[in-house]
Amino acid sequence: MESQTNLLQAEVYQIINSCNVCTVGMVDLEGNPYVLPFNFGYSNGKLYIHSGPTGKKNTIWEKNPKVCISFSSDYQMNIRHEEVACSYSMKYKSVLVHGKVVPINDLDEKARVLNIVMQKYSGRGDFTYGKPALVNVAVFEIEVDKVESRVYLH
Repeated sequence: MESQTNLLQAEVYQIINSCNVCTVGMVDLEGNPYVLPFNFGYSNGKLYIHSGPTGKKNTIWEKNPKVCISFSSDYQMNIRHEEVACSYSMKYKSVLVHGKVVPINDLDEKARVLNIVMQKYSGRGDFTYGKPALVNVAVFEIEVDKVESRVYLH
C-alpha cells in the first residue's frame, strides 16, 4: 500500500480547493456528534465558512467552538482481483483541519471573506453587499490548530 501523510502545504491547498464542500464535525450540547456540509473559502492559509445567522450549529459554537473539518477528493476504485472482495480499495486524497470557529462581525471583513467564498464558486471576487445582506449572514474564520493530510494511492 502506498500512502503519504503530512503533505506539503501546496498539496494540502490543492486538495482543499479541489473540493466543492467541506464537512464540519462538532459536538452538540448533549455531547453527541453533529456533522454538517458547508460551502467555504480558503485563501492564504485561512479557512472561512458562512451560514445563516441562527440555528443549532450557531448555538453549539457559542458553547464549544471546536471543530474538525474534512476535505476529500480524487476518489477512484482500485481493484486488484475482481473475484476477491478484500482486494477492492478506494484511492483518495484527504485533509482534516482541527480548529476553532471564530465569528467575524465587522461588516467590511464579512464582505471581504464572502468575496473569497464567491471567488471559489463563481470565479468572481468583486461583489458588493448591502448592509442587510451582511447583517443577515454569519461568517466565520476557522482558527487552525492542526492539519492532517493523507494521499492513499493503492
